[in-house]
Amino acid sequence: MPGDWGHPDNYLLLTDRLELIPATLRLCAAEAAGAEALGRVLQARIPQSWPPTVFESDDVARLRRRLRRAPRTAAWVLHYLVLRLPSPERDLLGVAGYGGPPSASGEVDIGYAVAVEHQGKGYTTEAVRALIAHAFADPRVRLLRATTFPHLLPSIGVLRKTGFRQLDGRADSGLITFHLERDRTAAVYSRFNQHKHLARSRTGLRWSAPTGQPPRSGDQLRRHESAGH
Repeated sequence: MPGDWGHPDNYLLLTDRLELIPATLRLCAAEAAGAEALGRVLQARIPQSWPPTVFESDDVARLRRRLRRAPRTAAWVLHYLVLRLPSPERDLLGVAGYGGPPSASGEVDIGYAVAVEHQGKGYTTEAVRALIAHAFADPRVRLLRATTFPHLLPSIGVLRKTGFRQLDGRADSGLITFHLERDRTAAVYSRFNQHKHLARSRTGLRWSAPTGQPPRSGDQLRRHESAGH
């Protein structure tokens, strides 16, 4: 597996086309240093528009602080999305992941942002499906939460289509919130998890989920970006 991301127990999520690489302190340092450094660590081409609009330096700084403070929660972080197939070259597509480990009440936030060059190709849907299935495989997780703006109609449409329920009202920021509950998707994820397989590599545990029979929940969980599914 290409790359040396600075964490001996790294958890990779693999789909048919993608690697979802959890952020590490080394990746945070590379991100702060610039696209060239990030490309060397990921061993991937960086899109010209990088970083995505909503992925800011403050996000990287917060992520770095959390990794230092709670390294055992490293699986519940932002992931870098890298295209590994079918192109012979590895391309960085965007980021997607969790806002942290499950809360005491079993809630997890999910968000993503994809470079404009790679929107509209299904990559984000593929990645987020893996994130959702992975989250619900943890018995602590009972609810996933996503937020978006009211004018981002494509994202809202996909959330509704995939089983999310919109909560009443909106935050002062204008964001609206959607929930995806375990009990509404348990059967789907049970079938999906039957198809995942585990493998060991020098980078740790890898989880691979084929996209041939994906769960039908949670296609778009973008926080502040127009749909690029």
